[in-house]
Amino acid sequence: MQIAVGARIVIHGARVGAGERHGEVREVRGDGGGPPYLVRFDDGRESLIFPGADCEVEYHAG
Repeated sequence: MQIAVGARIVIHGARVGAGERHGEVREVRGDGGGPPYLVRFDDGRESLIFPGADCEVEYHAG
């Protein structure tokens, strides 16, 4: 997965009943747009993530 700063992502819940997390990519720390990504989620939390199969791009910036 290669995305740019400003892209909107969603991480789907890994378990039944777990909610989705929506956020915006604030920094791309990997080479050529690759992970890890610093994401600010809509609840205000920030995390450094390596997206897995449960992650998709809602809006692809750039």
